[in-house]
Amino acid sequence: MITVVTRNAAQTEALGEEIGALLLPGDVVVLAGDLGAGKTTFVRGAARGLGVTEPVTSPTFAIVQEYDGRYPVAHVDVYRLTMIQELYDLGFEELLEERIALVEWGDTITGVLPADRLDVRLTLKPETEDERIVELLPQGPAWATRKLQLVDLVNGLA
Repeated sequence: MITVVTRNAAQTEALGEEIGALLLPGDVVVLAGDLGAGKTTFVRGAARGLGVTEPVTSPTFAIVQEYDGRYPVAHVDVYRLTMIQELYDLGFEELLEERIALVEWGDTITGVLPADRLDVRLTLKPETEDERIVELLPQGPAWATRKLQLVDLVNGLA
């Protein structure tokens, strides 16, 4: 696991942007954390790193927002889903093909996610209002080969 502390929302977004620049079609990034932990802020940065120029907002009610960047981007929020079947009804498997999928609350559906993914957990530091602990956990062989890139990226931000 790779851990970094961001001091404010701008740094969380900047970290997302740097990681977004590394993403390739077929990549899945799973975001976890309490309400207000910075999941959408991170996604906003990742989208910018992927060349998305339009505003990125939480798809809590729409469930899925798609964006055009260097590659197609699907921003998914599974918070409101009550059954896994709803994912299949939305065409979730197709969203993972030839796109980059950024899945908020994805830790609640790990059983249907690919083994190759990047898990990102954001935790607000209790003694502060803005600082977040961001834990990056590359999963599977595709991410094992890019783990050093993530380490270098985090060290470059320090």
